[in-house]
Amino acid sequence: MTVNNRKTLVEVKNLQRSFVMSQGWLDRMRGNPAKEVVAVNGVSLNIAEGSTVALVGESGCGKSTAGRCILRLIEPSSGNIAFKGKDILAIDKTELRHLRRQMQIVFQDPYSSLNPHMTVEEILMEVLTFHQIGANRSERHQRVLELLQQVGLDASHMDRFPHEFSGGQRQRIGIARALAVEPQFIVCDEPVSALDVSVQAQIINLLEDLQTTRGLTYLFIAHDLSVVHHISEHVAVMYLGKIMEEADTDELFAHPHHPYTQALLAAIPRMKPDRKHDHSIVRGELATELAAQHGCPFRNRCPFVESRCEEDPPWVEVTTGHFSRCWLDG
Repeated sequence: MTVNNRKTLVEVKNLQRSFVMSQGWLDRMRGNPAKEVVAVNGVSLNIAEGSTVALVGESGCGKSTAGRCILRLIEPSSGNIAFKGKDILAIDKTELRHLRRQMQIVFQDPYSSLNPHMTVEEILMEVLTFHQIGANRSERHQRVLELLQQVGLDASHMDRFPHEFSGGQRQRIGIARALAVEPQFIVCDEPVSALDVSVQAQIINLLEDLQTTRGLTYLFIAHDLSVVHHISEHVAVMYLGKIMEEADTDELFAHPHHPYTQALLAAIPRMKPDRKHDHSIVRGELATELAAQHGCPFRNRCPFVESRCEEDPPWVEVTTGHFSRCWLDG
């Protein structure tokens, strides 16, 4: 995929990741085999330079696991991941350390991801020292000050600890930490879900400004489609480890085809509720065992389920650049 003729920066093909569940003493005593949970099941994504691709879905669908696999914070079970055309699953730890300067992450919880015993300056200085950025402490101190200014903070914040900041300010520190090594690609793992709505808008505006000034590329992970509407150019909707639908943002919001996408859009609060969206509201719970089976994993909750949904339907091209796993014609 290219966006406005931009080159592909990150290419993910058939990404798989499974986890073996820990067993209780009774299962071990009975000799029951350990259960395997499929978190990511055949995810493929292309992310163009300077673009923002959103990966959305409800909690537990595997989107954060996918994002961390792309950065090799979690090792994939199988699949291919290329960064600037290079297979990052084939590189050794030394090469991976150098690659870390080009690929970073902003975590969901800005408090738990920051060391509570370190000041802001120490947190940012640690990154600069580890990656040997700056000739001496004086240069690194100046770099910390520049980073804070770029995310809307200032020198008065340098000697404070994380608990002395608001949630939005802590997330700005997390963003500054990611920017410290001058990355090209950042995985934003639900960076605003723990923040108030007004603060969410401020952080999204900051990310957009940084993308403009630095030419950054984002994979923006979220569970709320309304959050990604303005920041993303392309959206992939994920459910139980699989991509259910994928399209450019405006096209997906205007013409959602998969019932799960329709349900996510119907869940967005509206000033004037529209009765025609009532049919899109789904009920029931995630059935994690369906992730490892053939067929549509959403079929146990889908109001339009048919017998053919028991088989894994192929990607159906709806319009140019718009794909859906569902047989429904909108």
